[in-house]
Amino acid sequence: MLSLIQAAGWPIWPIIFASIIAVGIIGERMWTLRIRIVSPRELLPRVLNEYNRNGVSADMIVRLQKHSPLGQILAAGLKNVRSTREIMKESIEESGRVVAHDLDRYLTTLGTIASLSPLLGLLGTLVGMIEIFGSSSPAGSNPAQLAYGISIALYNAAFGILVAIPSMIFYRHFRAKVDALVVEMELQALKLVEIVHGERQN
Repeated sequence: MLSLIQAAGWPIWPIIFASIIAVGIIGERMWTLRIRIVSPRELLPRVLNEYNRNGVSADMIVRLQKHSPLGQILAAGLKNVRSTREIMKESIEESGRVVAHDLDRYLTTLGTIASLSPLLGLLGTLVGMIEIFGSSSPAGSNPAQLAYGISIALYNAAFGILVAIPSMIFYRHFRAKVDALVVEMELQALKLVEIVHGERQN
């Protein structure tokens, strides 16, 4: 691996740095965006059961806010449980926007890496081309410098693409997953509003 890095020259280091960041973001988002962490299916029935038994309490609100992103949304609705249906929905929508923003964390960076990595590879290719042209002189060409320029050009182009492809795949995967989770939480919150206001049975 060290020999490949040496053959690719200094332009490879930004690509390596970008790949480390991308791997870190992918691992963190895979762990964070699990459905049982973001929108656990058993939470709404538990909340409704506690609401029917004891009503809304400050302790219940605090526990929900700390529980999960879905808990934060349900807590926002229950804070306004004595208000009209419209006000309760508005508070849920406001909380939902904040939660959706949190779920999107780091995805812009991952998308930037996916777009930028091929350009970093192109930069390495250009540096390699400069080395190739520099190997020529009136006295003849320098084979060692020519080979080094070719290796810089090819390795950087390849590494840039290798970083960009999985970064783009995971970026699109996580964006779709966030959208699905947001829809799921909206449905759960709407169900809470309808049940609390007597428009729907459990």
